[in-house]
Amino acid sequence: MNATSVGALLLCRAEPAVVRPPAHLLREQQLLIPAGQNWSMLVPEGKPWLDGGEPVDRVLAGWAAALAVGVNWPVLALWWDGDRAGFTLASGFRRPVGYTWLADGTPVGEDEAMRTFATRLGLDPVLDMQALEPLTLPDPGSDARIRLLGLIAVLARDGLYLPMGMTPGESADRLRSVARALGAEPVEWSGWRDAVRAELDVVEGGPLGPWLRGPKARLLAAAQLAAGVPLAVWGLRRRSGGWAVAGAVLMAHGVLGLAYDRLRERTV
Repeated sequence: MNATSVGALLLCRAEPAVVRPPAHLLREQQLLIPAGQNWSMLVPEGKPWLDGGEPVDRVLAGWAAALAVGVNWPVLALWWDGDRAGFTLASGFRRPVGYTWLADGTPVGEDEAMRTFATRLGLDPVLDMQALEPLTLPDPGSDARIRLLGLIAVLARDGLYLPMGMTPGESADRLRSVARALGAEPVEWSGWRDAVRAELDVVEGGPLGPWLRGPKARLLAAAQLAAGVPLAVWGLRRRSGGWAVAGAVLMAHGVLGLAYDRLRERTV
């Protein structure tokens, strides 16, 4: 990898039809494509890490957190630039976990993060951890790209498949062009009306379905608003677009949750 090969991928452990509704809520143009059995991939069409001056890892961490809120499948963000490479795993309301390597492959993450990563994805605690452990140890023959490829090789046992040309180390332009050639589906912001539909699809099809009405639903929506407002403000103050989006999505969940509960009370 070099200074021009900045790139990123969002890997979702769900089929494209399931990923599509929450992906709309990111308000970012993405390309959606299958990535194996029960996996999907989102390829950014833009380069907000260049336009806003925010590092690619922060942008992707915010997107992953925003996508994972309110769904029952995890989101794995892979990112790389001329100096580093790494991943961030987001799942529900739990704190995201990540790992980073320098360009020459030097590990700078915590071993516990890799174990947490394996646990949250439900990987084999013995065989898969044995394969992941070398990624946290010094290896002069493995640069950052090889480290990420090793991570992907472990996930291939869980059904993940990345087509040729859609692997770490490629530039964002290359990833976008290959995704289009493979027939990727464009996903972009299309207004609040479609966003409301997408939000309801996400909530009704996710683990929060039983919480759509009544005191529990109102409590959950209030909690999402309480968490989303300060997170969005913090992201705006720090000019962190990714975390600002995560806060906005949390607020959207809260507002729509309260509205849905009120609407159902009136129509039932």
